[in-house]
Amino acid sequence: MMKYILISVLLVIFFSCTHNDTKKSELREAAQNWTHFVRIAGHGLNLDNIDKIISGVKETHVFGIEVDNSLTGYYESFLNPTQKLAAIEALAKRAHEINNHAFIYTEGLETITSDADQKEHTFFKDHPDWVQRDIDDQPAVFGGGDAFWISEGDEDVWISPYALEWRKKFMERIRQIAKTGIDGIFIDIPYWMTHFDGWEDSWASFDTYTVDAFKQKTGLNAKKDLKLGDFNDPNFRKWVDFRIETLTDFMAEVTRNAKSVNPDIKTIAEIYPGIDESSVRVGADVYQMYQVVDVVAHEFSGGGGNAATKNPLDWFSRMVGMYTFRAFAEGKASWMLSYSWGQKNNVKPSEAMKNLALSNVMAGTNCWDARGHVMSGSNDIETRKIIFKWIADYEKIFYTPRSPIQPIGVYFSPKTRNYFADEFLKSYQGIMYMLLQAHLEFQIVTPRTLNDFNGAILILPDVKCISDAEVASLESYVKKGKGLVITGKTGQYDSTGLSREKNPFQTMLNINDPLKKKVSDGEIKMIYYPNCPGKAYMESCRRGFNEAAWEGTHSEAEFNSLKNSFVAALSGLFKYQPSVKIEASPFISAQIAEVKNNPHVFLANFKGLKRDEVTQQIAEENITIEFPNKENAKIYLLPYLGNIIELKGQVKEDQLIFTLPPIEKGAVVWLE
Repeated sequence: MMKYILISVLLVIFFSCTHNDTKKSELREAAQNWTHFVRIAGHGLNLDNIDKIISGVKETHVFGIEVDNSLTGYYESFLNPTQKLAAIEALAKRAHEINNHAFIYTEGLETITSDADQKEHTFFKDHPDWVQRDIDDQPAVFGGGDAFWISEGDEDVWISPYALEWRKKFMERIRQIAKTGIDGIFIDIPYWMTHFDGWEDSWASFDTYTVDAFKQKTGLNAKKDLKLGDFNDPNFRKWVDFRIETLTDFMAEVTRNAKSVNPDIKTIAEIYPGIDESSVRVGADVYQMYQVVDVVAHEFSGGGGNAATKNPLDWFSRMVGMYTFRAFAEGKASWMLSYSWGQKNNVKPSEAMKNLALSNVMAGTNCWDARGHVMSGSNDIETRKIIFKWIADYEKIFYTPRSPIQPIGVYFSPKTRNYFADEFLKSYQGIMYMLLQAHLEFQIVTPRTLNDFNGAILILPDVKCISDAEVASLESYVKKGKGLVITGKTGQYDSTGLSREKNPFQTMLNINDPLKKKVSDGEIKMIYYPNCPGKAYMESCRRGFNEAAWEGTHSEAEFNSLKNSFVAALSGLFKYQPSVKIEASPFISAQIAEVKNNPHVFLANFKGLKRDEVTQQIAEENITIEFPNKENAKIYLLPYLGNIIELKGQVKEDQLIFTLPPIEKGAVVWLE
């Protein structure tokens, strides 16, 4: 059994929605725009296929039309964009005629010269100094076979964002695109080249422009003063921060240029790393990106593979990732460019497509139906029609802002993730798994939202890096009588990754020496786990969660015992009682939130799913939910891909208790 140390225990006071909270919710809803309600499909674009695009969009209930003519992604059109601009303008006009919205895909730091082996002038031949380079000065230039989208004879280059002549021309193209009247500009993967074979550990780029910019900012020579890949080296950590800041600034400049011409246009960044170490490696951190663009389109798997290859625990990994994106977004939309099925899968695509869309809508993210591992087409167009029509009918339920009621906070620390990715993610994901599988209300808290968090308990899962500002905010939080759950080496390092002489929690929380598990008496409400229960839960789930989910049993499972012990600590030591109580198996993911001042429960069932074998869930029976009873209250159920029905419950003291009919894939339940 996990050991914990109790400093003091006080009653947790229930929190209800105040007048100010209602006003905030109304403001968030008023701030929503078309990007929050998209159901996306992708299309290649030229002047001859616009009628076909519009016809398909209307037939399959697409809202949010992605079109692609790679204006900046091919050297020829980068130099002369006239024809492609005309196609964008024509498509935008037609989309608006049917009351739809459209956005154009274009590359960020990547450009292809087609048939380069037959041309005198290519991007690299004309501008070899503009491309990214590794530490050995090898240029980021690739050809056919290096990626599936590069044809034989083509030249594919990755460009330094500090190549200012190129950047000036690129921003001119952004303004020209915005002037066409298109509703959005979608920038594909603005990354440092670290994701092709042989470049994964390069920590590029070391081109002259980038090295000079780093020297100007820090006084350091990136080629000589860093120990690449060594996070114990403070100079390397500066390089990590610099690379993230650079790409964030690049996308901020894209946004400024686009909106200078068309204030209503939306900028979208496509990012494939989720919340893990890959964000640091490629330099595109969605936590930072959300601040400078209108939308992030996440090419995110969660657990690996496509929907057809996911086991139950993979689905929970995906849910944690998406809920984290929603926390980062702070009210902006999150699009999921994710994949459901491929030709090598041994199952039919329709159920995999439904499962993928299920996970999206229950997390409040937007669906993008695509074929295989590309951005266009569909694996089953009839299934797209069913899913998109249903989402269109009930979009307000899924995409109206969700507000916390009485959440348990879980802290996501970008700096800890940057410098201690593996350790932090094990703790963070493990804690999130427990809350999702225990069906407790959660709220993911970040440094940007810490001061606004009103929950009674905040969990810091091995948050090693804490800034002075975060320390001050946490001190203010505990002085309000709120409770902390602290694990591992939380607070041992500052925001630059430098080890502190004294952990600030030693003073703030009266811990004499957290590493030796000693505490002193005090009035602070806190549980301290020297060994993070999140890590233990994660490891236990990896050993047995999928097998238990396939069989549909869990009562004797080790992970279930660990989860119950952790929940017992919260309820026993903090006297925590949830606002909405749910009884269901741990194979059900649940989010509790308020929508339009009514408590909602978003349920996704992953029981029985098996990688490339089973895509139809074992139905979950006898889920019971308790809402606080209100006069004349009614309970409604919306089964996934079904219709709304009213449920009858029974009143017990001040609670309204009811049992759901069998839930196959998922459902939304709410009190009105």
